[in-house]
Amino acid sequence: MERAVDAYLLDWANLLLRWLHVVAAIAWIGSSFYFVFLDSSLTPPADERLRRDGATGELWAVHGGGFYHPVKYAVAPPRLPERLHWFYWESYTTWLSGFALLAVSYLWQADIYLVDARVYAWPAAWMAGAAAIAFLVVFWLLYDAICRWWGQTPGGDRKVGLAVALLVVLATWLACQWFAGRAAFLIIGAMLATAMSANVLFWIIPGQRKVVAALQAGQTPDPRHGQRGKQRSVHNTYFTLPVVLAMLSNHYGFLTGHEANWLALLGLMAGGAAIRQFFVARHGYRLGRCAHPWPYAAVGVALVGAVIVGIRPAAPQAGAAGDTPVPHVEPAQVLAVVQQRCVPCHGEALASKGVRLDSAPALAQHAPAVYQQVVVTRQMPINNATGLTEAERALIAAWWRAGAPVP
Repeated sequence: MERAVDAYLLDWANLLLRWLHVVAAIAWIGSSFYFVFLDSSLTPPADERLRRDGATGELWAVHGGGFYHPVKYAVAPPRLPERLHWFYWESYTTWLSGFALLAVSYLWQADIYLVDARVYAWPAAWMAGAAAIAFLVVFWLLYDAICRWWGQTPGGDRKVGLAVALLVVLATWLACQWFAGRAAFLIIGAMLATAMSANVLFWIIPGQRKVVAALQAGQTPDPRHGQRGKQRSVHNTYFTLPVVLAMLSNHYGFLTGHEANWLALLGLMAGGAAIRQFFVARHGYRLGRCAHPWPYAAVGVALVGAVIVGIRPAAPQAGAAGDTPVPHVEPAQVLAVVQQRCVPCHGEALASKGVRLDSAPALAQHAPAVYQQVVVTRQMPINNATGLTEAERALIAAWWRAGAPVP
């Protein structure tokens, strides 16, 4: 009974944190996308007074029954308004809720959700948890060092882009060698999201505060603060789609459990970044500032398509199923295997994901899902925590081909 109560409270913590995390992420991504659109859509001010005051761009927009007229000052306005809105709690709330969700969902039960002995046999579960956190910290330190070294040098953006891309490739490969597939994808997403939020915390907001402090002191602000903040903000917008993809991937075992999962994740993230570039450049194209960005969209779609084709399940060999007699399977034997291997998570006490398999009618109801998760994607039991054997997987496969009978 105590275990059931603990699981119930853990589910509530998971739900509420996930709710907060998604809402905060929508706010953060939405504001980020809006300001990237705004920067790409600004035109020189038509009003001579705005130009004289140092305004570098303006945009007229209509929304919600009213007209809006945002104006941008590249360095600083001639004077500060009484009220100045700061955009940072969207980022901080997203990261804090996301890390709490990572702790509740994965670190709290690292032996189940992080460790898969078929991938890597960690001597102790806490080591896997420590390594997962290290991915977040070490990636940020290396990424930040790369931006410091090359970010302000001639051709620095290209150097930074290439170096960060190689760093992401290395981290993705390593995560998929050390952790269960679902956990590896999530860790990579959390790693990139940590760098995004750290950009806001350590560079974007501090730079803006220095500009404000200079204006309040009657000094001319250093334009480098804005330039550095803009650089990190641009990085964040290209990280966004890869992060969202990695966070959603744990629902799809055919992807995370594939033997080439690290290549699949890299392909999808690169495709997402290319598609994001299409939308960023599209605003400039409409103002005649660049060529049509369709090649970026084409590359992004091609990369996603390549992953879809590359990890597709192998077609069954002729005679493997339909032409070969199905061996006799005792339904009671299958039910006994399910009771031993699946019911610890899918019984009355936990009923994980609302699925119970502790009776013959329940097994019949969920037979397609059992076959899909146990035999096809091999994602259940999660990280094979209950020790399902290959002979038992073969038994369930034969039971399914025989029509999934139950006692």
